[in-house]
Amino acid sequence: MSTTTVAPSAETADATEAADAAEAAPAGADARIPLRAHLRHTGALVRRNLLWIRQDPESMFDAVLFPIVFTLLFVYVFGGSIGQSLGGGQDAYVQYIVPGLMAMMGMNMAQGVGTGFNQDFNTGVMDRFRSLPIGRGSVLFAKIAVELVRMLIATTILLLVGVLVGFDITRWAGLFAAVGLSVVFGSALMWIFLTLGVVMKNAQSVQAMGFLVLMPLQFGSSIFAPVESMPGWLQNFTAYNPLSSLADAARGLMVGGPVAHDLWLTLAWSVGITAVMAPVAIHKFRTKT
Repeated sequence: MSTTTVAPSAETADATEAADAAEAAPAGADARIPLRAHLRHTGALVRRNLLWIRQDPESMFDAVLFPIVFTLLFVYVFGGSIGQSLGGGQDAYVQYIVPGLMAMMGMNMAQGVGTGFNQDFNTGVMDRFRSLPIGRGSVLFAKIAVELVRMLIATTILLLVGVLVGFDITRWAGLFAAVGLSVVFGSALMWIFLTLGVVMKNAQSVQAMGFLVLMPLQFGSSIFAPVESMPGWLQNFTAYNPLSSLADAARGLMVGGPVAHDLWLTLAWSVGITAVMAPVAIHKFRTKT
């Protein structure tokens, strides 16, 4: 996740490294840069973003604290009452909420990539990158790659806290499949927030827009509570909510239950969002003035 300040020596080193990685690539459109050069540029920019995180450990607070706070909050505040509706009390709710929070993780981490991308524009870092003969898509792919690393760290912490509060892992293959599915869906959402990071004027606007999108999708889903207790009109909304599909697929994979329908629906959403928003994000980045 990008920050607004960085030590001058490190910033100079990052720019030099990106320039060295791009020296074999001709200036011009991405189409004129070979795939091997694109991969080299992306690797250099991934290293640059990781160095920024090392210089500013506070940028990892959300990835570390979010899974801890939300797991403890929902298990110990709502676990008893919602768990009774599941027929097993707090222990049953732990089995229900942990896969749901895994589905929620990707969306919250995706919002961070949008705000960080916008801050890079406002601090002039992107102007420097765009002046170099590097693939424009490499900048975006590097952002997504680093954000996926943060997402995996947050997911690992979530599972550790879940085990401490009673989550029972018996389907290891299903667990890894659920993590992979969350990563696929989270990477698709990041293209939406990258686009917002380009078109919005400041990071606060990106956060506000993200909040307006996140809240209805998160709470109008099966992440926190079974949809059977919701009004009919809201149940219709949750039926088309991709977070419900992801949460239900993760539960089926991790604790047992139907999987196929929600799995394919989540993959369809991921492919559709990426196919639509990735070209938009790259185009907006290329043409932003």
